[in-house]
Amino acid sequence: MRGKCFLFVLLLGLAATIGTTQPAEGAGFALYEGSARGNALGGAVVGRADDPSAVYYNPAGITQLPGLQILAGATAIMPSTTVVRDDGTYHAQGHVWVPPHFYATYQFSDKLWFGLGAFSPYGLGVEFDSNWPGRANNIKTIITSVNMNPTIAWKMTDQLSVALGLDIMYFNLDMKKTVLAYPLRVDTELKGDSVGYGGNIALHYRPTDWLSAGVSYRSQVTQNLKGDAKFNPNFAVFTDSSVNGSITLPDEICFGVAVKPAPQWSVEAGFIWTRWSTYKDLTMEFGNALGTVSSPKNWHDTMRYNLGVEYKATDWLDLRAGYVFDEEPIPDSTADYIVPADDRHNFSVGPGFHFGPWNVDISYTYIYITDRDASTSLAPGVAGTHSRFVNGDAHLVGASVGYKF
Repeated sequence: MRGKCFLFVLLLGLAATIGTTQPAEGAGFALYEGSARGNALGGAVVGRADDPSAVYYNPAGITQLPGLQILAGATAIMPSTTVVRDDGTYHAQGHVWVPPHFYATYQFSDKLWFGLGAFSPYGLGVEFDSNWPGRANNIKTIITSVNMNPTIAWKMTDQLSVALGLDIMYFNLDMKKTVLAYPLRVDTELKGDSVGYGGNIALHYRPTDWLSAGVSYRSQVTQNLKGDAKFNPNFAVFTDSSVNGSITLPDEICFGVAVKPAPQWSVEAGFIWTRWSTYKDLTMEFGNALGTVSSPKNWHDTMRYNLGVEYKATDWLDLRAGYVFDEEPIPDSTADYIVPADDRHNFSVGPGFHFGPWNVDISYTYIYITDRDASTSLAPGVAGTHSRFVNGDAHLVGASVGYKF
């Protein structure tokens, strides 16, 4: 009976996640909104890893979860940014993106656990007016993704656990810009998608009741996109055609150490290292006379530092707060209007409520994006202008609901 219930909640949660995955802004175009509790703690839950969202943060931690448990929710992200050029000030169009998440964990024995997650590891949503002067670089770029992550965790000893998982990632890209302005304006929209595969491995170590640590590694995922290019109007070499491209999404290492200085308090500090240097260029192969078109990116590796504090106020209420410093991977030489941003400071808070087998987590995060001078950029449509990215920020509201069977 419990096995049938487990299968039902898996199918229900995965269907909901696939059906509603949408993009949002992140450093580069990564997303870190794995759960509302994780959001409130600034993602500092790699060492704790003590609820079903551990499938996302550190799957080795699911060996702390007895029986069958599920967790599902979403984060509403409301970003804003402004581009200042020599010819005026331009605001990105306002949107609300809502990437969801779903996790289920099941204990097979005293040594073996299974977990499954569905979440959005990458996303981007930036759109400007179709007639703005920077349209040769970008009018609209939307990236969506959903990652299916089955994982097996093994409790090697009472203190040490290890996990191994598979990443099955769907990736979708939609880009629109102006490719020719004279003698006739020609706009193009590229749409393509792909499914790529990777893996992850994790460790969780809990030597005492007051100290725990975790490390998790996710591999690169290569996406070989196939789709269509539409040109408006069709003109000379700019004719509708197929389009193919390849992008290698970065591998990353997450690390965290959690301590409990008192029974009611828990503090964790950690980092995420992301190898964005895998993103060297964006190359598209058109099926028309355009042939191969490539633009350099040359992104660099980044660090994301986090700190999270949780206080158990009562048996039914937890209070949480977190801080993140997130480095931007884009160098000055290729800064563009696709990701008009710089380093980020994240400030987050949120409560957690416990009602019998139910858990409800709420989070609010404010992201302050530092201003950036992109005047030295060599990116097409940006080079030769005095461009600045200013007043960038985002408001994030997350909610997750969990149940222990």
